[in-house]
Amino acid sequence: MPSRRIRVTGTPEAPLRAALSALRTELGVPESFPPEVLAEAERAAKAPAPPAEDATDIPFFTIDPPTSMDLDQAMHLSRRGSGFRVRYAIADVAAFVVPGGALDAEAHRRVTTLYFPDEKTPLHPPLLSEGAASLLPDVTRPAVLWTIDLDADGRTSAVDVRRALVRSRAKLDYATAQRRIDTGTAEEPLALLKDIGEARERLEVERGGISLNVPEQEIVERDHTYELAYRAPLPADGWNAQISLLTGMAAADLMLTHGTGVLRTLPTAPDGAVGRLHRTAHALHIDWPHHMSYAELIRSLDPHLPHHAAFLQECTTLLRGAGYAVFRDGNLPPVTTHAAVAAPYTHCTAPLRRLVDRYASELCLAPGNPPAWVLAGLDALPKQMADGNRLAGTVERECVDIVEAALLKDRVGDLFDGYVVDVEERQPTAGKVQLDTPAVVARLEGGTTPLPLGERLRVRLTQADPGTSKVRFAPA
Repeated sequence: MPSRRIRVTGTPEAPLRAALSALRTELGVPESFPPEVLAEAERAAKAPAPPAEDATDIPFFTIDPPTSMDLDQAMHLSRRGSGFRVRYAIADVAAFVVPGGALDAEAHRRVTTLYFPDEKTPLHPPLLSEGAASLLPDVTRPAVLWTIDLDADGRTSAVDVRRALVRSRAKLDYATAQRRIDTGTAEEPLALLKDIGEARERLEVERGGISLNVPEQEIVERDHTYELAYRAPLPADGWNAQISLLTGMAAADLMLTHGTGVLRTLPTAPDGAVGRLHRTAHALHIDWPHHMSYAELIRSLDPHLPHHAAFLQECTTLLRGAGYAVFRDGNLPPVTTHAAVAAPYTHCTAPLRRLVDRYASELCLAPGNPPAWVLAGLDALPKQMADGNRLAGTVERECVDIVEAALLKDRVGDLFDGYVVDVEERQPTAGKVQLDTPAVVARLEGGTTPLPLGERLRVRLTQADPGTSKVRFAPA
C-alpha cells in the first residue's frame, strides 16, 4: 500500500516541473522505452496470444480514477441462490509479453509503475498498458478470468480461474459508482458491489483484518498558487478494494494448496510500534481506550477529519515490514500471512502496473504445472520487487516534499500552529509537526529542548525549496 498518494490538479508551474524532472534524473528513472521494446510491444499489440474461451457476453465494468487508462481489472457481480458470484477479469499481460524478450527484460528492469504528481513512468509501454492490454470499454481483450462463488455471508465457496476473452461495457469512476449506488439507479451488477463489499468488510472484522482508508493528498493549482486538501476515500473505494482482496486471498489459497507460489507477507507489528501509535493518537487528540484494539480504532476513524487523516497516515508505518515470500514443492516460508489482511494473500490483480502479478496469474492458471519461465524467475522475485518498491517509496516521499515545498515556498519565516506528532528517540529535539492549516506534516528541528509530543506548538517555517525538496520547521 502506498503510504501517501499525492496528485496535482492543474498544470504545475515551471519550478515544480523542473524539480520533479530533476528528481527523475537523480533517481535514474527511465525517460522512455528502448526502440526494441517499443517495436516488440507494437508487434504484440497486433497479435496477442488468443485464449480459447469466449466470455464477451458477460457485461463487465471497471471502476478507476476518472483519468486512468491502464485498467487492470473489470468485474461483473450477480446473485447465485442466496449467495453471490464474482467474476473478476484481470488484464492478461502474458498474452503480450514473450518470456526472455525485450518487453520482458524491460519489465524486470522497471518492476513497477512509478507515480509522480505530473506524470507516471509505466511498467509497460502505453501502447500496451493504456491500449491493447488494458480492459478499456467496448473492446475485446484477453484476460485472466476469476469466478468466485460466495455464500450469503460473503464466504468463498468455490473458485475457478481460466483465460478468456472479455469485453467491458462501462468505465466508471468512484464518484459515479457511489452516486448510482446511493441513489438506487445502479443496475444489479453494480448495486451488488455494496452488498458484497460490506459482507467482505464484516468478514475482515471477524478475522481481525485492517483496511487503512488513507486519504489522497491533493495539491490544487489556482492562479499560480497552491492549495492543499485531502480526498477521503468513498465507501465504493473500500468495496472495490474488497473484491481485489478477495481475489488475492483466493490466489494465495490456490498456491498454498499446490505447494508453489509467491505470497505478499507482513509480520505482526511489534508492541513497540503499536505503543508509538498510542502516543501519536494522544498527540492528535484521538480517544484510544486501552480496551479497544488497533483494528477497532481504525474502523472508528473518519478520514474526512484532518486529525483522523493524519493518524491514518501514521498507521502506514505498521506496513513497513511487508515483503514477498516464494515457496515451491510444499516447502512453505516461515510467514505465510499478511497481518493487515489477517490471512494468506498475494498480489495478482494489477499486472499492468506490477511485475509480480504476472507471475501470480500463471501460478494460479496452472497451479500443478506452471510454465518453466515462471519457475525459473520465481526465486529472484522477492529482491526484484523489494528494490522496485524501495524506489517507488523514495519517489513517493520525495514528491510529497517537493510539492509541499512548492506550496510553502513564499512563506519562509511565517509562523504556524500545529501538533507535535512524532519525536525521535535518539534525538528528542527533532521530530514531526502537523500544521493546523495547510494540511502539511513536516520535519521539526532546531530547538534546544526535547519536543513536547502530543502538545500544540507554534513553529516557524525555516526552509521550503522545491529544488531541494525540503520543508523544515523550527520551534518558534
